Amino acid sequence: MWKSNRLLRFCGRIMLIVILMSFLKYPVSGEEPTTQSPTLSESETKRYSDSEIDCLIDDISEIAIEAIEQAAAEAAKAAALAAVEREAEAMREAARWQREAETNLKEITLARKAGKKNTVIAALIGIFGGLAIGISGTLIIGGR
Repeated sequence: MWKSNRLLRFCGRIMLIVILMSFLKYPVSGEEPTTQSPTLSESETKRYSDSEIDCLIDDISEIAIEAIEQAAAEAAKAAALAAVEREAEAMREAARWQREAETNLKEITLARKAGKKNTVIAALIGIFGGLAIGISGTLIIGGR
């Protein structure tokens, strides 16, 4: 893991240097070119020494490392923000389920009360109906 990370970092540096050097106006060479470029005059061509190139590479590498660290910090912030947003969504969902459960509990409580009330009414109707039938049956049979 460590070895591949080091290699990736090295490759990233090289790619960044190549990309940044492609934006330069002037050709960069560590050695003197053998022939003069026909499109450039002597006054437009700038030649760099090996030490200047090494210095430029070091500067570009430092800038690239800082940019990578800044991008990593931004990515960490974005990941943390995404985690907070997911947690907030989960809490909203939990609150919605809690409200729904409380509503269902109230409905069940009301249904139980209504069920008890209906049971009492049915029992009273049964008792009074039985008494009425019993009394009328006794009167009919006893009145004979």
